[in-house]
Amino acid sequence: MGDQIRRPGNPKMDNKPKSKISASRKLSLKIMLLNRAIEDLEKEKQDREEEKNRYLIEKHPPLQLSGLSLAELQNLCKQLYAKIDVVDEERYNYEDKVNKHNKDINELKLKVQDLGGKFKKPALRKVRVSADEMMRALLGSKHKGSMDLRANLKSVKKEDIKQEKVLTTEVGDWRKNVEAMSGMEGRKKMFDAAGGGQ
Repeated sequence: MGDQIRRPGNPKMDNKPKSKISASRKLSLKIMLLNRAIEDLEKEKQDREEEKNRYLIEKHPPLQLSGLSLAELQNLCKQLYAKIDVVDEERYNYEDKVNKHNKDINELKLKVQDLGGKFKKPALRKVRVSADEMMRALLGSKHKGSMDLRANLKSVKKEDIKQEKVLTTEVGDWRKNVEAMSGMEGRKKMFDAAGGGQ
């Protein structure tokens, strides 16, 4: 009994190390990790919101229009107009960069597809090409002479056709021949033709 057969269902023979953490402990750790992840996401969202507010306050301080004369208001409008121009220029530059990066990404995707060999085959058109043109395309300037495929066909002479017609007319209608040879008279004709009645 020293040599026991190792079976997957035999608990004594399984050498798999058991987990030292109980199932309930694993579950509580998973819940803790998920709660921590949720807290981190909320904190990250708050940080982004604070950064956005700080940036807006820095770039766009609140306007104080009370107590300004007409000349000061006109001057303020000119300053705002100049800031709008700067912001529009930056926005245009960023949009241009994004478009350029998107185009580069698409080109790189196409290169990756080409390198991987996974690209769609274009639909091919049927093209009529003669044998000479095909040979020129394959062999280039080495191709000499023309390939006339009709010249290699078997030629049929008119005399051969006439001989075939004569043979077919000699045989005649096979039904008449069968009716003539049926019965006792037909057997007698066959016997006489074979030279049996001598």
